[in-house]
Amino acid sequence: MRQAPASRELHAAGARMRDVATDGWQGVQPFLDYELVHVAGLQLTVGDLASALLLLALFFVASRLAARTLARYGDREGVDTAAVYTVSRVARYALMVIGFLVALEVAGIPVSKFAVFAGAIGVGLGFGLQAIFNNFISGLILLFDRSIKIGDFVELESGVHGVVRDIKIRATRISTNDNLNILVPNSEFVSGRVTNWTLLETSRRMRIPFGIAYGTDKERVKQAAIEAAREVPFTLEHEGPRGPQVWLVEFGESRMEFQLIVWINADATKRPSTVKAAYNWALHGALQRHGIAIPFPQRDLHVRSLFGHEQGDAIALLQGRALPVQPVETAPGPDDRELAALAENDAQRDLEREIQEHPPAADHGAAAKPEER
Repeated sequence: MRQAPASRELHAAGARMRDVATDGWQGVQPFLDYELVHVAGLQLTVGDLASALLLLALFFVASRLAARTLARYGDREGVDTAAVYTVSRVARYALMVIGFLVALEVAGIPVSKFAVFAGAIGVGLGFGLQAIFNNFISGLILLFDRSIKIGDFVELESGVHGVVRDIKIRATRISTNDNLNILVPNSEFVSGRVTNWTLLETSRRMRIPFGIAYGTDKERVKQAAIEAAREVPFTLEHEGPRGPQVWLVEFGESRMEFQLIVWINADATKRPSTVKAAYNWALHGALQRHGIAIPFPQRDLHVRSLFGHEQGDAIALLQGRALPVQPVETAPGPDDRELAALAENDAQRDLEREIQEHPPAADHGAAAKPEER
C-alpha cells in the first residue's frame, strides 16, 4: 500500500531531524570526551565534570527545599520550633554531604582514591582552616546538645545579649533588642561562659536598686515600692513567694540603699533593660506620692565667684543683699494633653508594643525551681 504524499513528507522531515540531532550530538561528543585530568589512574573528562556539577546542584536544591518544608512545619502551633530547626539543619548538611560523595563517584573519582587528598586537607586544617573547622564542629554540638536553641535569650561573657535566631556553619546570629544582628562564632558558645535566660524557665527575678535619705521611715519606703511594682503589668505575682519584696541592702555614705525585688513574666524576660526602666519610672512616681525624697551627695565647695558674679555683686550676695532682678522671658507651659503624655511610662509602653509585635515563643523547657534567695 502506497503512502500518501503528506505522510511521506512528515516521515522524511522526522528522519532529517534525527539526522541533525545525531550529527549535533556527534559534534558535541568529542568536547564532552575531552580529558581534563589523567594522572595516577584518575581520568576526568568534561562530561564527567558537568554531570558531577549537575548532581551537586540538584542535591543542593533538594537540601534547600527540605529545609524550607521543615521550617513551614515548625511554624505550626504546638510544634517544638527548636527541634524542627535542628532536624532541618542536620538534614540539609546530610544531603549536601551525600550529594558531594555521589558527584565524586559520577566524576570517576572513587572515595577511596579521594583519600589521597586527605593529607593536604589535614595540613590546611592545621593552618588557615582550623578556625572554620572548629566553628563547624561547635555548630553541630550546639544543634545536638540543645543547651542553646532557636528563640533563647542569651548573654555572652563579652556582654553581648539577645535572641538566638540562626545557628549556621560558621557563626550564630543573635538579634538584640535594638534590632541589631550580631554574628558570634560558634566556638565562643562552646568554650566561653554563656548565660541562657530561657533555658528551663522563662520567668526571672530582677533587682531594681534605689537610695533613700536617712531618717525616712523604711516601712513607708516598702509600701511605696510595692505599689510601684504592682503598677507595672509585667510583675509575675502580687502576693505569695514570688510577690514583690523590698530589701535594705546597705547603709551608704549619704543614703540607705534599697532593692526592689520582682519576678517578671515570660513576656518581659527577653527585654531586661526596658523592664528595668519601666520599674524605675513607676518607683519614682510612687516615692513622690508618699513624699519620700531621693538624696544626692553633699559636698563642701570653696569658690572664687558666686553663680557667675564677681566683685560688688558677689559681695552683695554673700551679705544677703538682693541684686536687681533682670526680666526673663518665659516660654508657655504645656497643656493638659502634653502633661498627660509626659506622665506616661515610656519604657512600659515601648515594652508592650514590642511584645505585641514579637510575641515570645511557647515555653519549651520544664519548670525549674525558684531561684534561691
